Amino acid sequence: MKALGFLAAALVGTGAQATTLDTFDATTGWVATHTDDVSASLHAVPGTKGQGVCLAFDFNGVSGAASIRKTLPIDFPAGFALSFDVRGAMPANTLQLKLIDDSGDNVWWYQQSGFVPPTQWKTVDATSRQVEFAWGPTKDRTLRHTREVEFVVYKEAQPQAGPDKGEVCFDNLALVARKPAAVPAPAPTANAVFEQRATAVRRGLYPRGFSGEQSYWTIVGVDGGSRDSALISEDGAVEITRGGFSIEPFLLDQGKLVTWADVTTTQSLRDRYLPMPSVAWTKGDLSLSTTAFAQGAAGASELVLSYRVANAGDAPRDVTVMLAARPFQVNPPTQFLNAPGGIATIRELAWDGTALTVNGSRKVIPLQKTGAVIGSVNTPKMLTERIEGGESPGSLALGANGLRDASGFAQGALLYPVHVPAHGHVDLGLVVPVAQDDAVAVPTDVSAWLASHADAVAAQWREKLDRVSITVPAVAQPIVDTMKSGIGQILISRDGPALQPGTRSYSRTWVRDGAMMLEGLLRTGHDDVAREFITWYAPHQFLNGKVPCCVDTRGSDPVPENDSHGELISSVAELWRYTHDRATVEALYPHVRKAAEYMDTLRASERQPARLQGADRALYGLMPASISHEGYSAKPMHSYWDDFWALKGYEDAADLATALGHADDASRFGTSRDQFRDDLHASIDAAVKAKGLSFIPGSAELGDFDATSTTIALSPGGEGSRLPKALVDGTFEKYWQTFVARRDGSVAWEDYTPYELRTIATFVRLGWRERTNDLIAFFFADRRPAAWNQWAEVVGHDPRKPRFVGDMPHAWIASDYVRSALDLFAYDRDADGAMVLAAGVQPAWLEGDGITVQDLRTPYGRLGYTLKAKNGKATLTITQPIHPPGGLVLSLPSGEIKVTKGQTQASVGGDARP
Repeated sequence: MKALGFLAAALVGTGAQATTLDTFDATTGWVATHTDDVSASLHAVPGTKGQGVCLAFDFNGVSGAASIRKTLPIDFPAGFALSFDVRGAMPANTLQLKLIDDSGDNVWWYQQSGFVPPTQWKTVDATSRQVEFAWGPTKDRTLRHTREVEFVVYKEAQPQAGPDKGEVCFDNLALVARKPAAVPAPAPTANAVFEQRATAVRRGLYPRGFSGEQSYWTIVGVDGGSRDSALISEDGAVEITRGGFSIEPFLLDQGKLVTWADVTTTQSLRDRYLPMPSVAWTKGDLSLSTTAFAQGAAGASELVLSYRVANAGDAPRDVTVMLAARPFQVNPPTQFLNAPGGIATIRELAWDGTALTVNGSRKVIPLQKTGAVIGSVNTPKMLTERIEGGESPGSLALGANGLRDASGFAQGALLYPVHVPAHGHVDLGLVVPVAQDDAVAVPTDVSAWLASHADAVAAQWREKLDRVSITVPAVAQPIVDTMKSGIGQILISRDGPALQPGTRSYSRTWVRDGAMMLEGLLRTGHDDVAREFITWYAPHQFLNGKVPCCVDTRGSDPVPENDSHGELISSVAELWRYTHDRATVEALYPHVRKAAEYMDTLRASERQPARLQGADRALYGLMPASISHEGYSAKPMHSYWDDFWALKGYEDAADLATALGHADDASRFGTSRDQFRDDLHASIDAAVKAKGLSFIPGSAELGDFDATSTTIALSPGGEGSRLPKALVDGTFEKYWQTFVARRDGSVAWEDYTPYELRTIATFVRLGWRERTNDLIAFFFADRRPAAWNQWAEVVGHDPRKPRFVGDMPHAWIASDYVRSALDLFAYDRDADGAMVLAAGVQPAWLEGDGITVQDLRTPYGRLGYTLKAKNGKATLTITQPIHPPGGLVLSLPSGEIKVTKGQTQASVGGDARP
């Protein structure tokens, strides 16, 4: 959103008569509103002529909004300008003018981020091009008529500790009609300018994302260090930090510039799963490999970039490696949410003989002497274009005074002429410290330095990712590798204790994401990370017991998403089951109690007797409507996703109260659980009958199909055995049929979200072993690039069609996969308390050495077993016994075999043939 301008005479000279909508001469009709735990009030002050109205607010350390709102019907012409006067005193926050239609569901807005009001009255002018549709279910987004006006102050993160409160005053709201053609169009964005420039030159001179192609990337960082994380593109460019410039490799070979578009590119991870990615370019006998890793502690880490030029030919080669600092992110221009992608800012470049300093703050330190350091301003051509056009690098040398570019798009490059012997290689290295004053000792042997530091980082990651050992045949190895990589992605994406689904678009913490990541972390031996997360998140609970849907640097977010309460309770319960850390869980228990009591108030609001009759019957007793389900962001719905989480919350609250000796709470929560379960099942029955469905819908009122949402009923909800079997089977049979149609190309499709990976765990529980294998094969084909073991939040059918893809990798999706992959080998069955073994293992995996599981964490201790087959006979050996209440159950294609307590080996004939 472009910054608002203050136009003191916005309407002068337009030739149109302004209509005064409100003079603010009285506070009558205006109402101050606020979100949870925020304070807000309004009062009158002297205005520009008469009176004005002021909103005084205090965020009290939480996120959210304060506003003044009034019923004020407005009819809008095709082109217009809204104006209002404003003054006040507050830290930078987002100012919004919202326009709400008669239904109350559809909202248009005009907003400015980083708004600091002037101390004297100034006029703000908002044109019809700047007023945008914000949200709502309407298909016609043309602004014609609204019923209510709302001025909102929405909290932004403060750069440093300071006032969390303020006052902003309003006067003279007016509307003037303008011919649509007279409303000035916004200037093209910098991204659009560079995308246009990229079309005018050959492919490769600009990053792939600016050249009309979807690009892919992965994360580089240290555990807990998401704020400092880097990204590496599939083409080898490295974005040094969030929103920062990138270092992109090029080669000068026989006077010609070699780019990503001129080579064959492959990607890899060290040891197939460690988060130490590489990109290899190959052009004839010459190759260039870029490897990135981070070392050190979160907040004080160093990004290490290793470049190897190799010559597979019989004759030596002389080439120049150009490592260019470019004003582009790896996060491409199609990424717009939270951290807009595309351009980055480089205003200053300086070279002191040992480091290239960018914008006076970030140092790029070469590990060996450079041949030259060059630079260029943005116009008339980029650095790559100038070299492509034949300019000598010598004429572009970066002088002693450095380089400044007021446009913010300067470029520089380190040049390395290298002599590469036949069948030999040359190693180059760069270090980019987070702290400007970090010193890096230049080694005498760069190759040895890079190798030893990479080995040390690899050893640290192996310790974190190998805590559970699963040995499988080669055909299944990617399943295990991708699971381990997923844990690494979760760890790098977290900001200290705060688990996050990403580091760019989603660099904030949702309790729903955290709850599902927490389970995967506990099952793979990361009790410490799980404990840190939930003990950090729980105190962000609001005073009334409401659990915020998410938390970021602004504080607790008040948006009501009614799955969050059950998710917090579930997280505490999972920590208890896996660790029995009584001291921590006792400290967290007051948050559990408050969340359960808050859920009682929510469902009481929906237990209105009038709802037992008529069209609202399916809504009776549920959690209220919310937007926790992404499909209901336009208008809140009564989502069964919320209800299954709430039911699990009640179940876990009762279990925790019992375990901790709170008998009265256990009785109360048990009663609430049973009543809510009855209401939920009755609601599903009513919704199914009203809509004539053969499946469990996503929401009570819509009767919509969303199996990805319904998976939560089975895992982690544990409600599958209590729901009507015909509906459960019908839901996932319908999903399977639509999946097959998409997979086989019999229906057209544009994209999907890999949250569908949850269905793997569901199919395992349903006993659909062969179908599980088909799901895995399909989803694995959409890892991009496949060797980086990751999924974006959105996967497109056409891999190169530009689109918003969310974060990549997406750590919540990684957690969906981690849990599903572990379920293939063992899962805890809620219906009878049994630990079911090998329900997702394919028969072919059992031939030869079979499979081995070691140190898999369960609520009953560490589980280990081997399973192999020979001549149609399967042999199970329990190497680390556990004793779940329902015992151990071996699942084979022919059925289940109960393992007798104390038995460590079982053989079954005729049950394991492929």
